[in-house]
Amino acid sequence: MGRIIAIANQKGGVGKTTTAINLSACLAEMGKKVLTIDLDPQGNTTSGLGVDKNQQNKTAYELLIGQETVESCVQKEVFPNLDLLPSNVNLSGAEIELIGIHRKEYILKDEIDKVRDQYEFVIIDCPPSLNMLTVNAMTTADTVLVPIQCEYYALEGLTQLIHTINLVKQRLNPSLELEGVVFTMYDARTNLSLQVVENVKSSLKNTVYKTIIPRNVRLAEAPSHGMPITQYDPRSAGAESYRLLAEEVAQHGQGE
Repeated sequence: MGRIIAIANQKGGVGKTTTAINLSACLAEMGKKVLTIDLDPQGNTTSGLGVDKNQQNKTAYELLIGQETVESCVQKEVFPNLDLLPSNVNLSGAEIELIGIHRKEYILKDEIDKVRDQYEFVIIDCPPSLNMLTVNAMTTADTVLVPIQCEYYALEGLTQLIHTINLVKQRLNPSLELEGVVFTMYDARTNLSLQVVENVKSSLKNTVYKTIIPRNVRLAEAPSHGMPITQYDPRSAGAESYRLLAEEVAQHGQGE
């Protein structure tokens, strides 16, 4: 059974998509079979993995509204060991179309359950809001990984997100857990970054990953070339950080 991890934060610009792309790529590089699901209508994970989102007509949207099956939507081996369920702007209409649909919170789960055994990891990139798409991701997932930018308001959004995770756990997915928090865009030159890390650690105790993702120009450039950092600049600080995170994530599952 593959481990399903939703990458969620209702704040935009925290490194969520960067984490989805590069965690997936690093797990694949370790030889794990990975499915990455782009559940964000912006489709940045899709284009960041080198797939033209505007040319796709078998995407997460067609899957959710029942036009296509998961098998027909998944693109195999966009990179070695890495499959992709793409997305584009059409997905923004799914929320309205799902109104009144029976078990609408479980549509993604019911489909992914059919292929889950083919993968060791399924990574879901959620939209930057707590909407029906995010709820679908959380009912599908075993755990939620939260990227947090090292900035002053980081903790504020985190409290709200943990509340949502707990609601989904109570009402829709009793086995859902917080995978952990990963710090992104860390700038060692500022005291603020350090303070944010210390604050969150003291609030959350043991669910903070040791690996901290630095601010890194090469990480920021990679998506515009349609490549994960492991392909674009495999020896950069960003690539090394995501490799360390992938190892931590892989071990996390074994240690339980």
